Amino acid sequence: MTDLSTTPPAPSRPEEPPIDRSVLAVFGQEPVGRIPVLDVEPVVDGGRRPTRSVVGELFSLSATVFREGHDAVNATVVLTDPDDVEHAVPMTQVNPGLSHWEAEVSADREGVWGFRVEGWSDPYGTWSHDGPIKVRAGVDVELSFEDGARVLERALDEVERPPEHRAVLDEAIVTLRASSLAAEERLHAGTRDEVVEILAAAPLRDRVSASPTHAWWVERPLALTGAWYEIFPRSEGATQDPQTGLWTSGTFATAAERLPAISAMGFDVVYLTPVHPIGTTNRKGRNNSLTVQEHDPGSPYAIGSADGGHDAIHPDLGDFDAFDAFVARAREEGLEVALDLALQASPDHPWATEHPDFFTTRADGTIAYAENPPKKYQDIYPVNFDTSPAKIYAEVRRVVQVWIDHGVTLFRVDNPHTKPVEFWQWLIADVAVDHPDVIWLAEAFTTPMMMRTLAKVGFQQSYTYYAWRNTAAELREYVTELATETAPYMRPSFWPTTHDILTPYMQHGGVAAHLVRSALAATLVPTYGIYTGYEHVENRPRPGVEEHLDNEKYEFKDRRWGEQVPGRADLTDWLTTLNRIRREHPSLHWLRNITFHEAEDENILVFSKHGGGAGDGSDRDTVIVVASLDTAAVRESRLHLDLPALGLGLRWGDTFVAHDLVTGGRWTWDDAPSVRLGPGYGSEQVHIIHVVRS
Repeated sequence: MTDLSTTPPAPSRPEEPPIDRSVLAVFGQEPVGRIPVLDVEPVVDGGRRPTRSVVGELFSLSATVFREGHDAVNATVVLTDPDDVEHAVPMTQVNPGLSHWEAEVSADREGVWGFRVEGWSDPYGTWSHDGPIKVRAGVDVELSFEDGARVLERALDEVERPPEHRAVLDEAIVTLRASSLAAEERLHAGTRDEVVEILAAAPLRDRVSASPTHAWWVERPLALTGAWYEIFPRSEGATQDPQTGLWTSGTFATAAERLPAISAMGFDVVYLTPVHPIGTTNRKGRNNSLTVQEHDPGSPYAIGSADGGHDAIHPDLGDFDAFDAFVARAREEGLEVALDLALQASPDHPWATEHPDFFTTRADGTIAYAENPPKKYQDIYPVNFDTSPAKIYAEVRRVVQVWIDHGVTLFRVDNPHTKPVEFWQWLIADVAVDHPDVIWLAEAFTTPMMMRTLAKVGFQQSYTYYAWRNTAAELREYVTELATETAPYMRPSFWPTTHDILTPYMQHGGVAAHLVRSALAATLVPTYGIYTGYEHVENRPRPGVEEHLDNEKYEFKDRRWGEQVPGRADLTDWLTTLNRIRREHPSLHWLRNITFHEAEDENILVFSKHGGGAGDGSDRDTVIVVASLDTAAVRESRLHLDLPALGLGLRWGDTFVAHDLVTGGRWTWDDAPSVRLGPGYGSEQVHIIHVVRS
């Protein structure tokens, strides 16, 4: 973590050039500054949106900083914390030819921060470069020593310093002016390491030019890193009468009995699909059928009945006391509760009679139901945010507050891309004023621009295209985009399957596909999710669509937790192992720290993550993941690892101990180890390696 105990940047002498800067505005220009500071990154939408991170997340700030002539130039990042206290972080010039400067920064608490980059003329840097050259060449020797002494005198007079540092600089000044001493001794006094370190920590800065201050929104770690587990509360504890075939719904009380198992697997969040009353008009039957049996429960996304709407609970599940007890039990188990926010209504929702202006009315006077041709959702009315926006905004804000007041700390938002972006921007900001810990996950499988914009205006997390990126090349390209281009504002959440999505890869890949896709979801990015039933490899598709057969959206499921069912897979231990590894290895808690390596077999994906620690970096670690994407055959391949990129001081030609965190195996690897992975090897579809210096 960035050392925020450093002193604020030293002031410089204000020297305004005699120009009328308002002239620049005529041509749409901003002043470039005495020392140009350009291309500050990461800045979102030119600074119109905040850069995002979480507490303790280390990332790089960069800028182009240069000046005319040959005098030394330097740069500083100035961080402004939520109390408006400034903290200076020195920058390093990493590419002198391109004048590119960088600094790694992080924040130690939540809130709205700011950052700017200051470029400045460096009098000491100029002298410490030019002075020794002149002295050793015998040019203006005494004048050069006097120049050095005067620079250090300014460094004493103009910058506040502790007494011990003042003593070091005083001694250097005296020695620089001691003409009886040898030239090298005098030079050493002004350029020795202790003097350099003192001037680096609190430099003398001339002609400081600052970039604009950019907003930086720092949130709690769960906004970046977490493991989600999705359930339909009505299925947890549901029972079916063997004689009549009729179901009895699960309740919040029976769903709470599942929480210890979810916690034991190492998940952080239990996510509930909608828990509200369900309409009966145009109710859907099994597998989204229009043919409905008397006791079909309907889709929980068809919200609203005579029992209430978005601020009510389905009577089969219990009441608010039962919901509060569920939330309390979740917290006891170390889990936070996420709730689905689906802004749509069944024809039986109170809104349909009390607020028909919330919807679109067709020419025949009827309310239009939802359509996504060729799909039709006759059981749902979409909200029209343009008919009565003030009333709709206020009503949704009221509903959200109801659930926050009952302990919900995260919202998974259904189809946010079908609602106005400006609505989400307002809602998320309005909630954050009083409830900054609330986290919003966008279920937006849509165009990249919409997904990115939803993230920019406030959604902390977003579903992604991960489910459809199945080759090594596709995954490398996509994750590189997520870890670089969009990382300053968009945090991806990887889900191998959802209650809506079952891709062909998952349909046909069996246990091997479920092993590798969960492992990659859990390690490629910091947040991932599992839809209940994944443990049992539920992969039977409904013909013609990428969706589960006997979809839980339209019926109850009794998964007979705890029973041994012949022929049924059980990946509970696997998911537990993945979450244990994630918790024990902080390099997996970050997004921007990924490096892809090469494998000779195109079916093998190999990448590493380094970092996750704070302070001096002593607690950082490195993990390598090697996964076979072929679910049908064993693959053997030689890897080509970039050892310096592993981040532990390894060099080309070194070896290290590769500790497999899944099997416990240990091998000595160099930069070109060989691997053998495949479905016949159980959990060895994937290696998750902790790198240990040999």
